[in-house]
Amino acid sequence: MKKLFALGMAAVMALSLAACGSTPSTSSSAAESASSEAASAETAGSDKTWVIATDTVFKPFEYTDASGNFVGIDVDIVAAIAEDQGFKYEMKSLGWDSAIAACQAGQADGMIAGASITDERKASGWLFSDGYYTATQTMTVAENSDITGFADLSGKNVAVKTGTQGASYAESLKDEYGFTITYFEDSPTMYQAVLGGQCVACFEDTPIMQASIKDGGLALKVLEDTANEGGDYGFAIFNADNQELLDMFNAGLANIKANGTYDEILAKYLG
Repeated sequence: MKKLFALGMAAVMALSLAACGSTPSTSSSAAESASSEAASAETAGSDKTWVIATDTVFKPFEYTDASGNFVGIDVDIVAAIAEDQGFKYEMKSLGWDSAIAACQAGQADGMIAGASITDERKASGWLFSDGYYTATQTMTVAENSDITGFADLSGKNVAVKTGTQGASYAESLKDEYGFTITYFEDSPTMYQAVLGGQCVACFEDTPIMQASIKDGGLALKVLEDTANEGGDYGFAIFNADNQELLDMFNAGLANIKANGTYDEILAKYLG
């Protein structure tokens, strides 16, 4: 019996020692697993595809060319910055209002659409990048119009695109000069309102208007001495969780300005 008891105790001690000896191995395995999961998470993060919303027609910043390709200054700037910073993205042409709504709803991570950096937009939740282009807003009329300035707008109706700096510019003048405003969702429809006589003038970003008249053969003219002081366009996010994207945009913008790519893009579209 003593022999059997001794053998039993030996077996128990052996099992106990074996269990103790295996504990470090289990901890090591768990640590390796956690490390592997962390590495996988980091890799997954670097593979993120950012969704960037934009307008449909805002030539020369974003538009569809004759071959059906979506092109423009904004399009090329994002492509150059993504290449410089090494991130993946998908650009969605949604229209101005829809692009804002998509960002606010978390369906898009950022927006580039010739959006002017303003205090009002910052206060309402827009988080802007550094400015990437400076533009003024101006008044445009039909080619055969006898309107020469703001004073001729009294009692008349003008066209603007909803939510733009052109709209803000017109709104700042309407009481002083006594005109009314009709709002449109996109630039082409706004232009047609002037061409068709529904409105006597429209207010638009100067480079957009000039490009539309030149490339679209529109019977419109930009009136001299009607431009405001203007301001910078910025890339925007609406969620601080996407700060990484904003930081990469700023870093990439600085780099493409330094290496000449930015100037090449502007020359390509503006001459």
